[in-house]
Amino acid sequence: HWCAEHGWQLASAESSRSAELFTLYKPLLDARHGGRDTPWAVAQLGQSLDGFVATVTGDSYYVNGPHCLLHLHRLRALCDAVIVGGGTVAIDNPQLTTRRVPGPQPVRVVVDPAVRLDGRSRVFRDGQGPSLWVCDARHAALARERLVDAPAEVLAVDGLLDAQGDGYRPALVANALAARGLRVLFVEGGGMTVSRFFTADVLSRLHLIIAPVL
Repeated sequence: HWCAEHGWQLASAESSRSAELFTLYKPLLDARHGGRDTPWAVAQLGQSLDGFVATVTGDSYYVNGPHCLLHLHRLRALCDAVIVGGGTVAIDNPQLTTRRVPGPQPVRVVVDPAVRLDGRSRVFRDGQGPSLWVCDARHAALARERLVDAPAEVLAVDGLLDAQGDGYRPALVANALAARGLRVLFVEGGGMTVSRFFTADVLSRLHLIIAPVL
């Protein structure tokens, strides 16, 4: 039940595990309540005992594992939008759906400020959920050209790229999404994207899953 002073409270727990899960997700549930105007973001990283987020071949599956994937899908279902970088889309070609858990599909957001993707990735074309290609406004026309006949939409952000053109401003991404009603955000990856949002002080929470591997 909802408490104005303490947020969501668990009336009863069937097990210690359910109580632990409630504690983990409670900040996100509280952020969803009441319709906020400002963005609230959570990010997640799966890492090995020695701090790596992928194997030497770039494969993150053996670091994350099935329990981590279940957690990812829960976060997707509880957030308005799931955010990944263009590099993750180019390498992994993810679906970014909630197929492992019950719950709604989030808006799938790909941050690719300089439009390096070709627009053929399945997140733009599979129609399994709404998708946004976020880019600097100077490159929006090219992104729209590459999305011809695709159900995805381009979200152009003025001044997204920094002065050097090799970085971007994550706060502008979060604010642009909040302006569209997407206020509870899940920054899923990859590691560079999570690092950018962390450094820019955009994150409200960071979940770390540590796998028992080296």
